[in-house]
Amino acid sequence: MTKAAAKQKINKNLRRLLISLAAVVLLSVVLFSITVYADPGVSINVNGVENPNDRVEALDVLFLLTVLALLPSILIMMTSFTRIIIVLSLLRNAIGLQQTPPNQVLIGIALFLTLFIMSPTISDIEKTAYKPYVAGTVTQEQAIDLASKPLREFMLKQTYKSDLNLFRTVAKEQRPETYDELSMTIVIPAFITSELKRGFIMGFLLYIPFIIIDMVVSSALMSMGMIMLPPSSIAMPFKLLLFVLVDGWGLTVKTLITSFN
Repeated sequence: MTKAAAKQKINKNLRRLLISLAAVVLLSVVLFSITVYADPGVSINVNGVENPNDRVEALDVLFLLTVLALLPSILIMMTSFTRIIIVLSLLRNAIGLQQTPPNQVLIGIALFLTLFIMSPTISDIEKTAYKPYVAGTVTQEQAIDLASKPLREFMLKQTYKSDLNLFRTVAKEQRPETYDELSMTIVIPAFITSELKRGFIMGFLLYIPFIIIDMVVSSALMSMGMIMLPPSSIAMPFKLLLFVLVDGWGLTVKTLITSFN
């Protein structure tokens, strides 16, 4: 038997085995369905929940699961996380390090800095919305409205007026008398756009000293005739030395925190 014929036979036997397994699985599903529908003890209540309290608890659980599913988006888009992670990523690229620190470390730093920066807002939300809701003095809708006020105040302090006017114009809404009258559908995208702008501006300013080092190293190598030597491999130690000597991480974190004040 040739090698091609043996390979064809193996493929044929494997195909038969897969077909047999699929048939067994399909037969098992059919038998299980017949057993379930034939069993009089198995019933499905299509008339809803009899106890109203159970229905309310089920809706609360559904609301909680929805919030948990949207929590990453809320964390990224409505807090200081976006600006922090942009600045840290651009800083890593400016130094020339591709995977150091790794993404997990940068995300961890951004998360804890976000908790530190957002702690006053979180405390206000807990005091004005969460505790009254747990105590039963306010309803769920009132708690959401109370919780959105500190978050709205934080976002409006970091949002450019031009971005607010942009989204307000696109939404064809009238100019409000106060910023508190703006809807969250306008405040949130305006805040995200402003955070992107500030993050890229801070990243550009961080790039400048490292670009100067690259230019100096490249000019020195060209003057010495070392054209084939990559300037990045020579400039990397000087970048790291400069960053360590000036306490780069401390200055970056301090600048990020004070930029939200």
